[in-house]
Amino acid sequence: MAPLELNRAFWRGRRIFVTGHTGFKGSWLVLWLRHLGADVTGYAIDVPTTPSLYESANVGDEIESVVGDVRDLPALTGAMRRARPEVVFHLAAQSLVRRSYDEPAQTFATNVLGTVNILEAARDLDGLQSLVVVTSDKCYRHSERAHTEDDPLGGDDPYSASKAAAELATAAYRSAFFADGGAAIATVRAGNVIGGGDWAEDRLVPDVMRAAASGTAAIIRNPQHVRPWQHVLDPLAGYLVLAERLGVDRDLAAAWNFGPLETESRSVEWVVDALVERWPGPIPIDVDVREGDGREAASLRLDASRARRVLDWQPAWDIERGLDATVELYGALADGGDARGLAVAQIERYEADARS
Repeated sequence: MAPLELNRAFWRGRRIFVTGHTGFKGSWLVLWLRHLGADVTGYAIDVPTTPSLYESANVGDEIESVVGDVRDLPALTGAMRRARPEVVFHLAAQSLVRRSYDEPAQTFATNVLGTVNILEAARDLDGLQSLVVVTSDKCYRHSERAHTEDDPLGGDDPYSASKAAAELATAAYRSAFFADGGAAIATVRAGNVIGGGDWAEDRLVPDVMRAAASGTAAIIRNPQHVRPWQHVLDPLAGYLVLAERLGVDRDLAAAWNFGPLETESRSVEWVVDALVERWPGPIPIDVDVREGDGREAASLRLDASRARRVLDWQPAWDIERGLDATVELYGALADGGDARGLAVAQIERYEADARS
């Protein structure tokens, strides 16, 4: 397999529209796009957490940041027309499984209608070459084996079902309105991403890092559940290379998995132990299996062999290297360090490792 290297000439000066740019994954994507020299417009309803990587790393510097809701089609259409994007990344979402039980209607509205609105707005955009819709590995009907892109979609909770519905909506728009021209549209399904600066509620790494800062024990549920953990830069590298190639090869307009090697999947307990080992001080942990409500699958695995074979993409960092980088950035945030400078330095290290 050839080393992966992004085409800097492609991204330099290119107009990019990113929804959900204030979130954890969106913030990392914007930092990388700016590092590549792209002209970025972000669109999001708010900064979703306090603290946030977006604010700590000054992600909004040197971009056009638009406050707006993806459920508001006129506002979204107007923002996209003004931005005149050549590439769109749609990341805006309600992204938490447990919250979806409390807010099912809001979850479906944001994740399904928001995606439909992006696709509807894209129909009238001149010059749009590629559109990457970010969904989730949880869009599949559950199976104990590693999911491939051809597996049936499903979802036993509102979040998972909403992501499956977003996949179906995207496929319908691609077939009905973009088959003969316009943007090439792909969906991408990643594993459980980790990385410095994630402060989302009810998510493993942020919960442990909050415990490290506060001294209040992190409650760990379902310690034996296994997930395809990967550093956030791994799937983002896949999204970027896919967006590049969609503009010249419409046959790539399909669904894509971007996940770690199957041997890299780890249990919740293993990840917690690895974080505790790396953190310079004590982290109080309370493992309480009673917190596991039985509504989440015990094991999720993702088969990304198609992306490795067709796109020459592969994870540049294994789980150990990803955890090293994750703790490094959280440590800098705790010490009041230069979060943006360190995040960009990690992007540069990742690029060097991907080329080797």
